[in-house]
Amino acid sequence: MRRRAIHRLAAFTIVEMLAVVFIIGVLMSIIVPSLANVRRESLSVACQANLRQLNAAIDAYRSTIKGALPMCDFLPAATPDGPVGGLVEVLGGMIEKDCKCWYCAGDVDLEGSIAAGTSYIYLPGLLRYSPQVQIQVAGLMFASQGDSLTERQRVRRRHEAEAKIVGSLYERSPMEFAVLMDSQDRHTIGSRNPRNAAYIDGSVTILRDTGDQAKDTESIFDQGAPTP
Repeated sequence: MRRRAIHRLAAFTIVEMLAVVFIIGVLMSIIVPSLANVRRESLSVACQANLRQLNAAIDAYRSTIKGALPMCDFLPAATPDGPVGGLVEVLGGMIEKDCKCWYCAGDVDLEGSIAAGTSYIYLPGLLRYSPQVQIQVAGLMFASQGDSLTERQRVRRRHEAEAKIVGSLYERSPMEFAVLMDSQDRHTIGSRNPRNAAYIDGSVTILRDTGDQAKDTESIFDQGAPTP
């Protein structure tokens, strides 16, 4: 009888087991999101390190062209032979095309980024195609119609005009637009992976939440188009 009583005292009741399961569930609900946040933070830090490296390469390249921003497409063009052009090609002499710094570890579609050549959008390459910039470029090109230029020289002069106008926009509002930023296609809404951005002053941070960059562009030009 005494042994049986001791055995009953040592056993768990159903209520005690349910209490233990409940406590474990509560702990897991706290720990799992915390681990996910730590992982997202580590991916974001790695992304920001990439942007710093690329931003430093852009600054080095700018020093060779009198401080102007390189004018190229905002993303490489997809071809059967792989991505061509864009900032990846412009900085090819400084950073290898297969460098991991071109790709954000937090991308939800890393294979898509590899196929595109990079995870990051080069915003000056997008701003150059805005109507406000192209209208001014057309005026500058029209003024030089009397000059005898080869097609290559004309393309170069057009790029120089675009660089001056886009560059004046960044000089006017250096923190209004990023130079490089994560693609929204790779950081979809709800993924909770923050989009990072590098700015012309060298700072790298989470992309500030001020709405669409294209809308910001329109608001800046509405205040008066920048002059080269």
